[in-house]
Amino acid sequence: MKLFLTFILLTMTVIPNGKSVYDFTVKNIDGKTVSLGEYRGKVLLIVNVASYCGLTPQYKELEALYRKYQQRGLVVLGFPANNFMGQEPGTDESIKQFCTREYGVTFPMFSKISVKGKDIAPLYSYLTQQKENGVGDFPVTWNFQKFLIGKDGRIIRSFAPRTSVNDEEVIRAIENALMQ
Repeated sequence: MKLFLTFILLTMTVIPNGKSVYDFTVKNIDGKTVSLGEYRGKVLLIVNVASYCGLTPQYKELEALYRKYQQRGLVVLGFPANNFMGQEPGTDESIKQFCTREYGVTFPMFSKISVKGKDIAPLYSYLTQQKENGVGDFPVTWNFQKFLIGKDGRIIRSFAPRTSVNDEEVIRAIENALMQ
């Protein structure tokens, strides 16, 4: 009984409300409601993206990463956001066309959301606030910030917007997560 109570207290301390990304429902870029629970057991790389940013060429790297690791269980999830200097002004339809035409994006893309501020999307509130995720505070500082999510749906770590997914540290973290 004592061990069980210790486990419960530890769980409540480390993982508030036992939440994970699987508890969130979002709209994909075509407007269909998607439960992130559909990705249960996969390693996720959640990225806030923008079409008119100096970092936009990262779409090419993200797509290559997705294709390389998809069969091993990695899914890249793109969330367009217009929070930084109006760099994602388009509609979901125009964003989808741009990503497909310019970068051949095949990884799942979602409807435009807010990743910070008063209108922050619930998923990003979870990703960025320790009081919700139990791991740490990871405020989004710019477009193309990356959140690595383990197979259990919990945050492993966040990577800065300028950090390439080809960076050795990112690849090592992804490969470790895939082996778990």
